[in-house]
Amino acid sequence: MALSWRSWLANEGSKHLFLFFWLSLNVWLFGKTFLLYNQGLQYYYLHQMLGLGLCISRASASVLNLNCCLILLPMCRVLLAFLRGSQKVASKKTRRLLDKSKTFHVTCGVTICIFSVVHVAAHLVNALNFSENYNEEFVTLNAANYRGEDPRKLLFATVPGLTGVIMVLVLFLMLTASTYAIRVSNYDIFWYTHNLFFVFYMLLMLHVSGGVLKYQTNLEEHPPGCFNPNKTLRQNLTVPKAFEELFSDYTTEPVPEDLPVPEPFVQNSFMRVCSKEPKFQSHFPETWFWISGPLCLYCVERLYRYIRSNKPVTITSVISHPSNVLEVRMMKEDFEARPGQYVILHCPRVSALESHPFTLTMCPTDTKATFGVHLKVVGDWTERFRDLLLLHSNQDTEILPIFQQRRYPK
Repeated sequence: MALSWRSWLANEGSKHLFLFFWLSLNVWLFGKTFLLYNQGLQYYYLHQMLGLGLCISRASASVLNLNCCLILLPMCRVLLAFLRGSQKVASKKTRRLLDKSKTFHVTCGVTICIFSVVHVAAHLVNALNFSENYNEEFVTLNAANYRGEDPRKLLFATVPGLTGVIMVLVLFLMLTASTYAIRVSNYDIFWYTHNLFFVFYMLLMLHVSGGVLKYQTNLEEHPPGCFNPNKTLRQNLTVPKAFEELFSDYTTEPVPEDLPVPEPFVQNSFMRVCSKEPKFQSHFPETWFWISGPLCLYCVERLYRYIRSNKPVTITSVISHPSNVLEVRMMKEDFEARPGQYVILHCPRVSALESHPFTLTMCPTDTKATFGVHLKVVGDWTERFRDLLLLHSNQDTEILPIFQQRRYPK
């Protein structure tokens, strides 16, 4: 029992420790942002207008920023292969953890889908509250133009709303095309829809530049909830007698005694007085800080892979094995490899953008420059690749391997 526990800890412990750290980071970021918008003085008036929808929408947006940043890192395959080398990362546990990059990519993707639903639902509530709680005292704070405005205008007639709707559609296409059934039956659908993430990120940058949610900038001149003798901010607020004598022209009618007075209005049993109106300003988009680095890193890697792939690979021979298995032997100038390494095959005559990784089953040596892979014909890409390599594609009935000699595609 102790041995099996130690074996599990040695093999899977680092993975679960990293997962726990990632989960804790998401929970901490969600809670921190929620409390900031729920208790922060700079968001007092905005919170009075939107309520809980403000806190949930911003907290879920923080989680989305984190995972939209992390989901790009497992896609940097050249960087991971560089780190995976035994000379770069000495620890076997770390190398084993890097092998789980695809699982982490899927985990981040599922998290993005879940919190996108939460984020959209919270903003639907915000759009309704903007319309119903329109405040004439704070015109710049309102996203609606007047009380009772159709909330659908905020969703389809504004930059944040329209980009959000399109992003939801793009995310839905990427999610449905990522299912196992579609990937196996038609990998092209998965691949091309997955490349819509470029569109998703461009829309994301436009989405956060709308500046719909604003915060108060002059907290010292105007403490949230203070009493302004020149213009009473709260019509249903009972003014103490001391202020009635000082500002007799600005007194208001009394309200029922059971009406609670908000906490920010009272400090040490005295009313705080301010002489200036609150000023509001839109946030600088924080999403740029989260995704600009990983996105630039991924774009640089894609460019590097494109430049490096310009060197053609010469296919020397193809062996067709039983059970729809092909062995492809190739040559490439100045190619070095280690046992267990994988290579990414790209054939423009099969697909202009699509490429697939395959583990090397034969590595080049000092005396032989040939290397090879075994691939299973299970999808549309491998079927078209087989048809290009073999003169006849119906090799299921063959018992012995068939050696084909012909002009192969690059």
